[in-house]
Amino acid sequence: MTAVAEPQHGAVHETGGGPRGWRHLTAPGFLRAAWMMPLFWLFGLGVVLFFRWLADYEPLWDWEVITTVAFLTTMPFGFLAGIGAFDYWAGYVIGRPTPEEDHSSHGATSWRDYFRVNTDHKVIGVQYLATTFFFFVVGGLMAMLMRAELARPGLQETTPQGFNGYVTTHAALMIFLFIIPAFAGLANFVVPLMLGAPDMAFPRLNALSYWLLPIAGIMLLGSFFAPGGPPAAGWTNYVPLSETQPWGNIFFSMAVQWAGASSIMTALNFLVTIITMRAPGMTFWRMPLLVWANFTTSMLVVVATPFIAASQFFVMFDRVMHTHFFDPAGGGYVLGYQHIFWFYSHPAVYIMMLPGFGIVSEVVAVMARKPVFGYRLMALSLMAILVLGFSVWAHHMFVAGMAPWLRVPMMVTSMIIAVPTGIKIFSWLATMWDGRIRLRTPFLFVCGFISMFVLGGLSGIMLAAVPIDIHVSDTYFVVAHIHYVLFGGSVFTIFAGVYFWFPKMTGRMYDEKLGRLHFWLTFIGFNATFFPMHIIGDQGMPRRVSDYADRFANWNLFISISSFFLGASTLVFFYNVIKSWRSGPPAPANPWNALTLEWQVSSPPPVFNFDTIPQVVGGPYEYGIPGARHAVLEPERMHEVAPEEVRS
Repeated sequence: MTAVAEPQHGAVHETGGGPRGWRHLTAPGFLRAAWMMPLFWLFGLGVVLFFRWLADYEPLWDWEVITTVAFLTTMPFGFLAGIGAFDYWAGYVIGRPTPEEDHSSHGATSWRDYFRVNTDHKVIGVQYLATTFFFFVVGGLMAMLMRAELARPGLQETTPQGFNGYVTTHAALMIFLFIIPAFAGLANFVVPLMLGAPDMAFPRLNALSYWLLPIAGIMLLGSFFAPGGPPAAGWTNYVPLSETQPWGNIFFSMAVQWAGASSIMTALNFLVTIITMRAPGMTFWRMPLLVWANFTTSMLVVVATPFIAASQFFVMFDRVMHTHFFDPAGGGYVLGYQHIFWFYSHPAVYIMMLPGFGIVSEVVAVMARKPVFGYRLMALSLMAILVLGFSVWAHHMFVAGMAPWLRVPMMVTSMIIAVPTGIKIFSWLATMWDGRIRLRTPFLFVCGFISMFVLGGLSGIMLAAVPIDIHVSDTYFVVAHIHYVLFGGSVFTIFAGVYFWFPKMTGRMYDEKLGRLHFWLTFIGFNATFFPMHIIGDQGMPRRVSDYADRFANWNLFISISSFFLGASTLVFFYNVIKSWRSGPPAPANPWNALTLEWQVSSPPPVFNFDTIPQVVGGPYEYGIPGARHAVLEPERMHEVAPEEVRS
């Protein structure tokens, strides 16, 4: 298959320069946001004072309530209004004539275009990735602070409360501000191209969903400046502890709301895009598995995320409005919080895994030069995980005091869900078998993922068994398990995806030697850091503590040294990305000789992706089949394309 002719890559911008004079203050951007944020803050303050005066509450100036409403709710809306996220919809609401679309906010011609509201899904994908990797670095630094404290017994540099603040913020950043949105960023860039679509179904909603993310991250980091310090109840934010924490816990609850809203908007956008904007001929059984993965993930997000939003709202209401949802003194149901929280948070594990499964399927097929083994069963296993994911939540609560009769059913379903996951593992291995494998950096990270995820899955099966779970609950065995699943699983696949689509996103090739160095340093550092945690966890070392018994000292020193080695390995990745983006060799349209549609256009892609509407004529993974093709971009010239051009 041949690539389309090289189009103009830049955005379509209006001419004549930017606004001048006083209009500069009212034009969308950070300058307008600078004066709209205080304005919206004053509005929030006025609302609080008015209703407290109306209800005769004392004191009138309750700064905890004012912080919740003015600082954490209305001020962020002022920022969004200032940068122009609501301009189109606001004009529609007030009856202003719809302006003619000039695509001035679509695409990027310079780095400045990445710092404004942009409706191009490719720009938004890069915005997501850059933002999430920033929070990845911050969360990683917090992990290093934790490991520095744990390098030897006793308190070194922090207090138990401060240590728990690092634990909570580290986990929240990695889950809500890195893994989940990083997958959304990769999918934002790739999925519309894979579908043959010009953009996402709702470009303005797509832009808005991104800008909610830095708000959530800044809010979470801002908790360190709140009276009493950051939230310290763990990322699970269990009650009643969370309701007695300092003000930082309110920042946590609101940050989760903003990040959750971003996830729901993005998921709805993906669902509509995948269902309604597929190219002619692309049936569901011709969709790439990455599209299937994001389809099922989006359904998980839409169904599950409102539950964590509700749990955090209830905690905040108990705290700020003095309700008693989870206050036992007022008749609240403490255990109900855990049921609500884990009904979201175990499906959230699959929200953080399924997109990675899709990335692995793409990389394995391309690098092994073979069709995906059991393509339809792979897609159906994603749907099975979607359904079963809502039936296993209470295995997190075996020692929480829930009804004993619920233990066995949850143990059984927690083991059954390993079946569709096992199908995927065997399918990837079968696809690799006897393939013409190219050991490039994306494939190395995929191999690392498969091996580490299998180990994490095995410890997950152990934790699903009630007797073992009771023994190792709240120990470092659980810490090891979750990191083998989320770092060895999710983060490895994110790295694989970044390396795999880096040429398409930037138009440059990365340095393969640096990529391989990054993989091996990460693989060795990861295992040296987290595998020993199984041992000390089985021996009884509790998690989320700043001090420990002397008998765990040697292992903890080894783990701390290894963690700094793991952190240093990430520097190789950032150096490679920055250096290659600036001065790497130009990337061809299809450096991997792949069949899916994103590789059939130039690198980087045109502003609106395709000059002609693609016509899908076959499956996405028919490597090694003479004359096979996934799609053609010029149907009228289909007969002119020689079969040799599309063979593997």
